[in-house]
Amino acid sequence: MRGIKAVIPEKADQAANRKRKGRRGGRPVSHDPELYKQRNTAERCINRMKDWRGIAFRTDKTPDSYLAGLHLRGAILWLRSLPTRP
Repeated sequence: MRGIKAVIPEKADQAANRKRKGRRGGRPVSHDPELYKQRNTAERCINRMKDWRGIAFRTDKTPDSYLAGLHLRGAILWLRSLPTRP
């Protein structure tokens, strides 16, 4: 095994099948709600970055221009997240 922790919770039907098998079903998957929350946040951020077509389809020709696009999109998202002053 690689020692990678499971982050996504086990589905109810998979848990039922494992329990039905008894001793041969193996150990239940451990679930860490805090890691799951962090994973969800990271996935949402990546999806918001991919809203920009150039990043989603990787149309930039060089790694430098792609990285510059990532930085620019990250800055735009950060600026939009700041509260506006009245």
